[in-house]
Amino acid sequence: MKHHSSSTRSNPATRRSPTSPGSRVGPRLRSTWQPLCLVVIVLMKVAELLFVSYEGFFLSCSLTHGEAELCAPQHTSKQAVSKYLFHLVVWDQRVCFPVQINQLPRESQLTVMLYASPLPPPGGAEEKGKQRRSVEALGWVTMPLFNFRHVLTCGRKLLGLWPSMPGRSGNARTSSPNFNQPDSVILQVDFPTSSFEVFFSTPASADFCPQYDFSRLDTISQIQLQDVLQKKAFFWLTTVDKQLLWEKKAFCQSESAALPLVLASAPCWQWACLPEIYALLRQWACLGYLDALGLLHASFPDQELRRTAVQWMDSISDPELLDFLPQLVQALKYECYLDSSLVRFLLRRAIGDIRIAHYLFWLLKDNLQDSQFSARYQHLLAALLCCVGRALRDEFDLQCWLVSILTKVAQKVRDATPSSRQGVLRESLDEMKQFFTMNSSCRLPLNPALHVSGINIQSCSFFNSNAVPLKLSFQNLDPRGDNISVIFKSGDDLRQDMLTLQMIRIMNKIWIQEGLDMRMVIFKCFSTGRGRGMVEMIPHADTLRKIQVEHGVTGSFKDRTLADWLQKHNPTDEQYDKAVENFIYSCAGCCVATYILGICDRHNDNIMLKTSGHMFHIDFGKFLGHAQMFGNIKRDRAPFVFTSDMAYVINGGDKPSSRFHEFVDLCCEAYNLIRKHTHLFLNLLGLMLSCGIPELSDLDDLKYVYDALRPHESEADATMYFTRLIESSLGSVATKLNFFIHNLAQMKFATSEDRPSLSFAPRVYTARSDGIIKNLYISKHIPTAHKGYAFVVKVEREGQQEVQLVQRTFEEFQELHSKLRLLFPSSKLPSFPSRFVIGRSRSEATAERRKDELNGYVWHLTHAAPEVAQCDLVYTFFHPLSRDERTAGNGSKPAEVLWSPAAGTELGEIKLSISYKNDKLFIMVIHIRGLQPLQEGTDPDPYVKLYLLPDPQKTSKRKTKAARRTCNPTYNEMLVYDRIPRGDLNQRVIHLRVLSDGAFWENTLLGETFISLTRLVPGQHWVDWHQLGRAGLDSTH
Repeated sequence: MKHHSSSTRSNPATRRSPTSPGSRVGPRLRSTWQPLCLVVIVLMKVAELLFVSYEGFFLSCSLTHGEAELCAPQHTSKQAVSKYLFHLVVWDQRVCFPVQINQLPRESQLTVMLYASPLPPPGGAEEKGKQRRSVEALGWVTMPLFNFRHVLTCGRKLLGLWPSMPGRSGNARTSSPNFNQPDSVILQVDFPTSSFEVFFSTPASADFCPQYDFSRLDTISQIQLQDVLQKKAFFWLTTVDKQLLWEKKAFCQSESAALPLVLASAPCWQWACLPEIYALLRQWACLGYLDALGLLHASFPDQELRRTAVQWMDSISDPELLDFLPQLVQALKYECYLDSSLVRFLLRRAIGDIRIAHYLFWLLKDNLQDSQFSARYQHLLAALLCCVGRALRDEFDLQCWLVSILTKVAQKVRDATPSSRQGVLRESLDEMKQFFTMNSSCRLPLNPALHVSGINIQSCSFFNSNAVPLKLSFQNLDPRGDNISVIFKSGDDLRQDMLTLQMIRIMNKIWIQEGLDMRMVIFKCFSTGRGRGMVEMIPHADTLRKIQVEHGVTGSFKDRTLADWLQKHNPTDEQYDKAVENFIYSCAGCCVATYILGICDRHNDNIMLKTSGHMFHIDFGKFLGHAQMFGNIKRDRAPFVFTSDMAYVINGGDKPSSRFHEFVDLCCEAYNLIRKHTHLFLNLLGLMLSCGIPELSDLDDLKYVYDALRPHESEADATMYFTRLIESSLGSVATKLNFFIHNLAQMKFATSEDRPSLSFAPRVYTARSDGIIKNLYISKHIPTAHKGYAFVVKVEREGQQEVQLVQRTFEEFQELHSKLRLLFPSSKLPSFPSRFVIGRSRSEATAERRKDELNGYVWHLTHAAPEVAQCDLVYTFFHPLSRDERTAGNGSKPAEVLWSPAAGTELGEIKLSISYKNDKLFIMVIHIRGLQPLQEGTDPDPYVKLYLLPDPQKTSKRKTKAARRTCNPTYNEMLVYDRIPRGDLNQRVIHLRVLSDGAFWENTLLGETFISLTRLVPGQHWVDWHQLGRAGLDSTH
């Protein structure tokens, strides 16, 4: 027995009146070998709502260490409510646990749950019996058995119960009784008393801890142990897994990240077991700070273990610490006592870096709303403010004042009628002006580097969504800096957005560290209290909805919308190519990140595109697979948002190109890089289980990420899996239909400020900027690259001798007219020629006739009322674009953008990944590029067929699925040959044929190649492109 006692103080049992509830004499402690017993006396302050609604009150008492129960729960008898001076439930009952006191771990806690049965309704007997059988949890309280000095609790204790919240889950329960709420129910419990204290002394670690090389295990044990270690997190370890890990712990020490799994498998944490655990902890290779995060979970309450984990984290730099600060603040809930190594670590780092102090202040302040832990966070906040000094305390006061003003402004704007909101906003922001009159500057809570000195009221507005967020423009304290634009939200819980963006930011850092820049748009979002916070605004970006509706309400079904918009903002070839490159990388990053995190409720108003081509997502109200439902149908049907208009930008047209290969490769590489850090993301999200986010509250939510990352699979299997996800997303019609429905739903939010714009014009031009138009004349029509015609318009302006030539299609004239109809009644506009023609709509005769009709239209347009003829929409339409400068005065046919086959007789190339392991040959067919069209000019339906030569019986045939209508297919399919002896590799040759899937079993041979395996090194991946050649026959049956 390593508990030792001291008799420095005596603590006799308190005497009680025999007539009072609880006349039993409290338990006496005579030896630490006896089981722990306590006396549950009485439940006081029972609210009237409880005793009129429930009957049969009883308590369930359990001993826990972390998340593990030390024994089966012990129950009291069922009692009714009685009344003395006030309403009571009296038990006066002894509760004994089958655990000796000297076997209690130091961090043991007593948890008491209050249960009762609902009173039956005045219904039938059967319904009454059913009601009587059910019990409901009404309240609970948890307290440590050893105090912060490691002395066993003794004597009488009054414990305030926390109400049970049906919707609240998670795995953190405060060890403080509930005395904050005046109506809390009070439980009286008598703990053992004695003439001596029972003190838990920390034992020294054992002198010897065995360590063996993993290879010394037999093959079966190695496979079993590897399967368990592949789980990456201890949340899903079974009893058998734990037994295996603890039994083979000496063989796991070369795998540093396995320590949390091994420690989670420890059979007990009582005093006698600690020397072995501490020796293991001391001998284990020092964990990196990312792995040490896993030891701060609620499952590891041991003080020495948590102190070691914090010590390992001490090497983390300040910028890296900021990335994980939200999780560390949540981990404070899992500390047994207020004074801990983690608390001291955070305070020490906050003193040394103003950014850490800034974010720690706001994180602690945000967690004050958690009633269970508010007292703990109040103490920590007070300690932080004492440490950082007066200047920073004053700065925090200013920031809190700023947030309170903005919260009131946001509430006023939200409560106002839609038509008066802008006026209410400007009037309410006058208080902000007074704020900056009294204070010369203030740092924004969003980022301490954002130092502002005023607000530009005229530039402020709001979004037309349910919460009516504010768009605010602050004056930069630096006179050479740009204004600082932020979004302030009140009425929305931003903690989920904040967590999602944190995960995406960490993914992006992993990619960059691995040499893969996915061009992600990373922006800040910070909660400044429940239901309010700030979001960074990204300039030069529009939502996909705004881009698509430039082509009408059905723009979400058109493939050219994004490409046209990017071309509009990037007129030169060099600019456009760079924008497409940015789009390919950022789109791939978004696909991977949104899939892993299960981000749902994706529509075209929460996906944005920058003019530079960078795509990014906003508004993360649904994640971890919690999709919105239409009845029993999930709104998000595709694995992630990847639509045909995105593929059109990547391919440079409506046919797959080699750039699509690059996109698929990027997605798979990015996915596999994140999979290598599965344990990190499970640790980070696991620490947030008790933060109060409804969609991250239990292990099922965490299991979503585990399943998405598929840590048990090989890289090749994961590559094939994600390729299928890309195909599934691209083939989903539901996404575009979802976009279309959202377009219709958002039409009701359109305001007078949403001026119509032209899909092909990058900015707005006016009569003042360009000069008054005095005459318009369509001189001719010219063919376009898309087998249509454009009309050359001569534009004459007052005071300008030079005539401008602009080139517009009939569809663009039609768009101008439809947008004018949104601004003016039809009576003020000239009639537009009909788009319907008899015969071919793209014939030269039709173009000539339309030229005459459009000349009449533009003549009447220039002679219409001044508000029509000189409106911005008309002047933007006739403003010269870059394409007009290239074709001015040139009536020749422009070069057509058509796919051309490779030079000479080349038939294309195929990319393979070939490897050999454990007598198996793995051939992954990745991409083919540059196949020739079929004789009739159509694209083939290619598939790959393999033979492993020599193969006289033709038994080695393997083949992929056929791709449809493409000269540049992607497969990422694995073809496997079993039982290939290593010595035979040099004599083996792969005969690869690419065929087009044809009708009536007749398949056209597109090319073939023979690949010798003499270059293949067993255990390594041979990844290369192989040239396809022409065979003697053109087809095979």
